Parts: sequence; structure tokens; C-alpha cells
Amino acid sequence: QVQLVESGGGLVQAWGSLRLSCAASARTFSSYTVAWFRPAPGKEREFVAGISGSGIITSDLDSVKGRFTIARDNAKNTVYLQMNSLKPEDTAVYYCAADSGRPRVARTEGPYDYWGQGTQVTISS
Repeated sequence: QVQLVESGGGLVQAWGSLRLSCAASARTFSSYTVAWFRPAPGKEREFVAGISGSGIITSDLDSVKGRFTIARDNAKNTVYLQMNSLKPEDTAVYYCAADSGRPRVARTEGPYDYWGQGTQVTISS
């Protein structure tokens, strides 16, 4: 069983930055595809960004383009989400998810086998 632990959330002012971390317990985590999701009005969690085991990044959420960056450090079994120029509408619980079975990043929740508990991000105006 893989455990994912998110950290790095908090309360910051608009235009500030945060770096979220997703630390995993799996020895083979370097081969996992990992993504960040957050709740969205009227739907389930929306896909924010993802990174494959080979380092291919998928990040096509218009509202965060140019501000959020995903990266991984396989030596530390950790995936990061660097969030800059934060806006009040970025306020949410951010979840990381891992997929052990596919080499490509999926933009929906279904393929992800493991989920973290979430970390709260609150942006004040």
C-alpha cells in the first residue's frame, strides 16, 4: 500500500507563493505518474498538473498556466507543486494522487490508485 503525504499548504496573501510537497512511501515511486487535483465548483476535483515517471509534464489548466509548476525529485520520493502569484480563487484543498499503472498523465480521477489526505491552501485578498 502506497501512502501519500501532502504538506506545504497554508495561508498567504494574494500574489504570494507556496510550494506543496507530496511525499510517497513506495520504493518504485519514480515510475509512478503523479498529479495534483483540487475541488472545483459544480464538479469533482479538477486536474491541476501532472508528471509522469519519465518526467513528462501535463499542465493545461488555463487558470494556473504560467503560475504553477510541477516537478519531482525521485531521490526523495517527492513531487512538488510550486505555486506563484497566488490568487484568492486558488483557495482550495490540494490533493496529490499517484497512478502506478500508466506511463501517461491522466486528467481525470479514475486512473489514480492512491490519494493523499489533502493540504489546505488559503489565499487572502
